[in-house]
Amino acid sequence: MRKTLLALAAVAGLLFATAAPANAYEPVNIVHTERVQAGPYGLTVGFSTWPLKAMQSLDFTFIPDGGIEDKSGTLSMLGPGGAQRRAQPLVRHPRKREVWGLDVRSLPRPGDWTLRFTVNGPAGSGTGELRSLPVLEQPGPPMGVSWAISTLPLIGLVVLIVVAWRRTRSRLRGGELPAIG
Repeated sequence: MRKTLLALAAVAGLLFATAAPANAYEPVNIVHTERVQAGPYGLTVGFSTWPLKAMQSLDFTFIPDGGIEDKSGTLSMLGPGGAQRRAQPLVRHPRKREVWGLDVRSLPRPGDWTLRFTVNGPAGSGTGELRSLPVLEQPGPPMGVSWAISTLPLIGLVVLIVVAWRRTRSRLRGGELPAIG
């Protein structure tokens, strides 16, 4: 009994000791930056992955000169061909609270993108753009092939259930009882 309790205590200790590091947030690593002038405000745009690829998740950071404390702003993303996504407010990055940012976002299509910033602060309002942001083709196989491959286990499971159901049903109709054990 004593050995069992010691083993359980050791397992519980290992679980609690490894849970804290597992719950920690991974830091935002900026590997490339670009500068944008939005009226009187300089803005550094950071990317966690470079070069950018369509449908690849990454973090964006937006760091105005002098910090974000007395400023607010919006971001508009213009895709290839002029397709514009709705303007969104610039908010604190969830894992890097001292700057604005987007956490785990992807750009849906390859081509040249434009990020348009409007920054409001003590020096007034200013607008600036990061133009011709190159986004390459999506990494990996095409989306249709990926979905087809990922559904193979589900199809196999459905076939297995249908075969087992038909065998069990035919045995029960014939008066046989399934063997237990």
